[in-house]
Amino acid sequence: MTSERNTEAQSRFAEGVNSGNFDVFDEVVAAESVDHDPAPGQGPGPQGFRDMFTELRTAFPDLHVEVEHLTATEDDVAFAYTITGTHQGELMGYPATGNSFRIRGMQIGRFADGKLVERWGSSDQLGMLTQLGLVPQP
Repeated sequence: MTSERNTEAQSRFAEGVNSGNFDVFDEVVAAESVDHDPAPGQGPGPQGFRDMFTELRTAFPDLHVEVEHLTATEDDVAFAYTITGTHQGELMGYPATGNSFRIRGMQIGRFADGKLVERWGSSDQLGMLTQLGLVPQP
């Protein structure tokens, strides 16, 4: 496996997230893929990512992930990103606020045969909820 092939698979994943074309997950996520930091109720594999991002794009139709820094090896791709969106649909039972958010996050993915097989990540979820007005300002 080459770092270039892993980076290409990660880029295709990101294009799917930003465009809403989640069919690409079937091509770049292994069926047995494990997300070590899943969203509530997120299942495994491509369908788990499809379900999670469908919920996010319903809440944030303008959801956008911008990669700020990326590094790759023969097995892993790690990147820092900024994610933005405007709350226009229900999110975790909360009705749309119309507020926008901008937060940072980091992710590491392990790849095999050109597909994501494991993922670890963290985003500033408290920052997002605060900016949306769903939790009080600290």
